[in-house]
Amino acid sequence: MNGETRREQILTDLRSTSTPISGSHFAKGLKVSRQVIVQDIALLRAAGHEILSTNRGYVLREQKMQERVFKVYHTDEQTREELELIVDLGGQVKDVFIYHKVYGIIRGELNIKNRRDVDLYIEQIENGKSRLLKNTTSGYHYHTVCAPDKQTLDLIQEKLASKGILAKLVDYEPVDFWNVS
Repeated sequence: MNGETRREQILTDLRSTSTPISGSHFAKGLKVSRQVIVQDIALLRAAGHEILSTNRGYVLREQKMQERVFKVYHTDEQTREELELIVDLGGQVKDVFIYHKVYGIIRGELNIKNRRDVDLYIEQIENGKSRLLKNTTSGYHYHTVCAPDKQTLDLIQEKLASKGILAKLVDYEPVDFWNVS
């Protein structure tokens, strides 16, 4: 088992329980030394996972993120502004999707969490042969945005509206995008 797979297993185990798991337990189950587990935990922490050490073992303290879907409309040139606004206010852009009258929902995963991610995304669009998904529906598209709390999502919504980027739903669009086939 390589290190990346081992660290994924550690996260899976920590997510599946609220009780601490000892380093010795991980070491035995993953057939590595306890020191390797300590190093894996350090790497997971560096990657942003909040793993607490207790006298009985390790516990994962993941923050439950709030999610909201925003319907937006803007030009290609405003794409960077839209994404930077969201991440600068503490949001994460989970995906982009469109609702097409013929094809239904077409979704692309983004996972944009910071300005560096925005830069990479814009660079890939500009240097590739692909176009923005929003152009399939004349600029209208949706983002699932995650944030630590409702207040952050409210602020993002307010700022998108003030910039003229937030769009209104129309009659044929489903309200609950996640339950539409």
